[in-house]
Amino acid sequence: MTTQPSDVDIAQAHQLEPISDIAARAGIPETALIPYGQSKAKVDITQVGDTPADGKLVLVTGVSPTPAGEGKSTVLIGLTDALTQLGKKAIVALREPSQGPVMGIKGGAAGGGYSQVVPMEDINLHFTGDFHAIAAATNTLAAIIDNHIHQGNALNIDPRRITWQRCVDVNDRALRHVVTGLGGPAHGVPGETGFTITAASEIMAILGLATDLADLKKRLGDITVGYTYDQKPVTARELGAEGALTALMRDALNPNLVQTLGGTPAFVHGGPFANIAHGCNTLLATQTAMRFGDIVLSEAGFGADLGGEKFMDIKSRFGDLDVAGAVVVATIRSQKYNGGQPREELTTENLEALKKGVVNLERHVENVRKFGLKPVVALNLFWSDTEAEREFMRQWAADFDVALEEAEVWAKGGAGATALAERLLENLSEGNSHQLYDPAEGIEASIDTIAREIYRAERVEYSSKALKDLKYIKDNGWEKFPVVISKTQYSFSDDPSQLGAPEGHILHVRELQPRTGAGFIVALTGDVMTMPGLPKKPAANNIDVDADGSISGLF
Repeated sequence: MTTQPSDVDIAQAHQLEPISDIAARAGIPETALIPYGQSKAKVDITQVGDTPADGKLVLVTGVSPTPAGEGKSTVLIGLTDALTQLGKKAIVALREPSQGPVMGIKGGAAGGGYSQVVPMEDINLHFTGDFHAIAAATNTLAAIIDNHIHQGNALNIDPRRITWQRCVDVNDRALRHVVTGLGGPAHGVPGETGFTITAASEIMAILGLATDLADLKKRLGDITVGYTYDQKPVTARELGAEGALTALMRDALNPNLVQTLGGTPAFVHGGPFANIAHGCNTLLATQTAMRFGDIVLSEAGFGADLGGEKFMDIKSRFGDLDVAGAVVVATIRSQKYNGGQPREELTTENLEALKKGVVNLERHVENVRKFGLKPVVALNLFWSDTEAEREFMRQWAADFDVALEEAEVWAKGGAGATALAERLLENLSEGNSHQLYDPAEGIEASIDTIAREIYRAERVEYSSKALKDLKYIKDNGWEKFPVVISKTQYSFSDDPSQLGAPEGHILHVRELQPRTGAGFIVALTGDVMTMPGLPKKPAANNIDVDADGSISGLF
């Protein structure tokens, strides 16, 4: 078993280059750089020039996640460093970590081992304040709604039909359902509401899809906050709120620039979850990276059935992106887990479980191919992987006619992904990527296509609430919006216990939420909630700060 320092120890021991040098290496003009100290900066999108965004874009996705962890971000970062070492002008584009998982159970999103973006402590905590800006804007809009009703309610808003929720970037189950306005007339109008985690908020989605400041302002104004007594939608624009919201979000719109341990430029911007939101970093960050990099690698959250599908059907559609290639990150451990091997036994060789569970990887590869991409499987190695298990995966790849290369980036950084980088370059193409469905055919058709083609469901069932939502969406002309399906990340079905590659199941849609600012409809399925809770022993219990200010316990 390989031993090495913790992620935070490795990051803190690394000598960071000045962010101005990283920007210069990428070709970003000095006038566009807005430094946040010496190691991170924002890039002013109005000052980057008119260089076309024609870098080759690669989607890095993965198999269905397991409790053992797959290391998708770690592979992504190491692979980008490997491309740099091969002489390519590579840039990586990732999401910002939410403090919910950082303090909870999943961990951060800055990679691991010798394959990280740094400064990892900053990135995993407050960073440049983007999440705080989103929360401030979200909660300001909530306050404006409540005040409007308190001050006479000129728009005739029904307090029982306010759909806008406050948000906080903490896994706080106590805030899922709350009552506001208690204490008498002086304290507002009582109402039932709740909090969403910041990563699932609509303003996070708007940040992820906005193309410039004017587009940001328009989208913020288009937000539907609730309905009148005669059931007409009310927007943030009607409340006169879009100007204030744009002011709060102005600086957050600019992408954040940091670096990998290998000195490769890295954009880290936006952080929607893929199981409850659209799961991609910002379109602006990706497009900015494509202006300056010859090859840009960007991740999508969780497996290809969630983040990967939304990357192609939402982000690529909105940004008119040509995706040149795809990497599917898998581990031997993840496939054994999907084959029924208990988590506590995953370090033990089990070829039968591997043979049974590899169907999960097969399904994800098949799904990626449906978008016109030629995927490469990155087999992220762990110390417990045996030669027999590795040989099985090599033979499986040959039999399944998919490119596969092993990666050891956790221990070796970019040097552990040289073969993977070379194989990726061999499998790039131009002009072949496409979306899976046409939103013009309507919400039901879009959901049905995703359910059948990606999840392999037999049919879709709508709850009575979802059917009412559907009628209202149609009545207001929103039925041609694309769809973001909120679903468990652990299974192709909406039942997290169905591992492997289930088919013939039913997708249960319990609610449809119009996100008119973001420009899509959220379909809530199964038991997925937009406010997670902390585990019995949260990661926050392990975090500490020394007398000299050094943070420990952060992975």
